[in-house]
Amino acid sequence: MDEAETKEVDLHEGIESTLLILQHRFKSSSSQKSIEIVKEYGDLPRVECHAGQINQVFMNLLSNALDELQSMEPNDEETKTKTKTKTKTIQIKTQQLDEDRVMVSIKDNGGGMSEGVLKSLFNPFFTTKSVGQGTGLGLSISYKIVENHQGKLSCESTVGEGATFTLELPVRYRMERS
Repeated sequence: MDEAETKEVDLHEGIESTLLILQHRFKSSSSQKSIEIVKEYGDLPRVECHAGQINQVFMNLLSNALDELQSMEPNDEETKTKTKTKTKTIQIKTQQLDEDRVMVSIKDNGGGMSEGVLKSLFNPFFTTKSVGQGTGLGLSISYKIVENHQGKLSCESTVGEGATFTLELPVRYRMERS
């Protein structure tokens, strides 16, 4: 539920709720290996925010990481045999950066992105997915939500090594005055 007012929330609860919603996508089918979730949760204070909006950011980032890892499915038996050793992983790390800021990073070990893709990543309607697979709005909306919370959303990536999305939020929400 997206609430109009801000409230103090436990970000770990928001992440866990998102993981619960996406749980069915982490399980393996007969042709896929399960995706491993590695959690490195730090000691975070409660964060004042629009909880529904921040949970939407978690949903967009985790869904994109899942999409990337699932898109790496080998098509033929020879390739399947060669790639069996690589465990698909999403690492979620949280930490308090200082008295006033916290950080959540979501890292996947997928195919990564080029510099050109990184430059356009948060633009509305930009997508790397096949036609019909994505709107190109998830990261743009997430960026705007985080910006409205006076936070930062960034991405670092190396082709062949995956991507890390880093979300920084202030502990106290301050609405900007127009």
